[in-house]
Amino acid sequence: MQKRVVITGIGGICGLGNDAPAIWDAMRAGRSAIGPIDNPSLHDLKVKTGCEIKELPDHGIDRKQVVSMDRFSLLAVIAAREAMRQSGLTAHADNTYRMGAIVGIGVAGFETIEENYRAILLEGRNRAAIFTVPKVMPGAAAGQVSMALGLRGPVFGATSACSSANHAISSAVDQIRLGRADVMVAGGTEAPLVWGVLKGWEALRVLSPDTCRPFSADRAGLVLGEGAGMAVLESYDHAMARGATILAEIAGVGLSADASDIVAPTVEGPEAAMRFCLADAGLNPEDVDYLNAHGTGTKANDQIETAAIKRVFGDHARSLSVSSTKSMHAHCLGASGGLEMIACVKAISDGIVPPTANYREPDPECDLDVTPNTARERKVRAALSNSFAFGGTNAVLAFKAI
Repeated sequence: MQKRVVITGIGGICGLGNDAPAIWDAMRAGRSAIGPIDNPSLHDLKVKTGCEIKELPDHGIDRKQVVSMDRFSLLAVIAAREAMRQSGLTAHADNTYRMGAIVGIGVAGFETIEENYRAILLEGRNRAAIFTVPKVMPGAAAGQVSMALGLRGPVFGATSACSSANHAISSAVDQIRLGRADVMVAGGTEAPLVWGVLKGWEALRVLSPDTCRPFSADRAGLVLGEGAGMAVLESYDHAMARGATILAEIAGVGLSADASDIVAPTVEGPEAAMRFCLADAGLNPEDVDYLNAHGTGTKANDQIETAAIKRVFGDHARSLSVSSTKSMHAHCLGASGGLEMIACVKAISDGIVPPTANYREPDPECDLDVTPNTARERKVRAALSNSFAFGGTNAVLAFKAI
């Protein structure tokens, strides 16, 4: 019998708020933080809409560590420290090698990359900044979290575009199930609101000019955002032995690949990931009350995800509460699954399904109950979180009430 894995702490930062409670309050209120990006360096862009963190909190992280971090790593450390505080855990000589960190990231270090290109190509400097390489490494966030919290167990990054956070969390579950660690800090982070990244997404012609309207017939595309969402995971026995407050159980994980197209999703890949997740969790479709959808707000993605949900849940799809919180915090790429983890955990603890904001027109191809605009009270016994990425990599997590 495999070990049970539970969550004892959550932390987050994004345009909705600088900590998990503030993020959840905004989600419950259906309040979108999407708007014009306030960054004068973003010249020559057709779309300047995003979801940015207007001001970082007074985080108290040592300056010597901050100067070696790109923004994506800083956001991860801020969220991880919050999650660790809530868990009540600290690393010490007796447990440090039984505690690790896995952090998902989609596009690493572009703030640092652009700063160096500007300095060398435009300002005429003859060398890059000294911390350029350690700042831009995809695994830098995991390393910085481990240093900030004193974690010496399994530590590495996970990189699979928009599925990165869910892959990081699923890998952390594996470390605990395999007995390599008792505690893992896991989630995702992203800071993509820089010129080069936005120009790249602009070229794909999938960015919305105004806001994100998942599942609404008039949806016009996705919106990019920045942020981080992190959780403290423990084996159930470890948490119980120390008298921890358990927020939810990570009951199952489902992973799959489309093996089809680098950008165009299939129905079969997401369907398989959801089925695998339910099987791993020992859940029947009718046991799930809430599904946090990938729900990016593009025409194809929302229709394909709706079709996959119908295949997996059958008749229960009609009574399943679905929503896309990307309508509020935007698509934070590698951080999205971490922020959506917060939504699932709080939906279970508070009995509230967060809404799909900005919804205006029903789409006959997206005809599920997408909880339009207003949060709904509902007892949530189990919730699924979907993450589907370019490259056809799919990762689904199942959360369950204890």
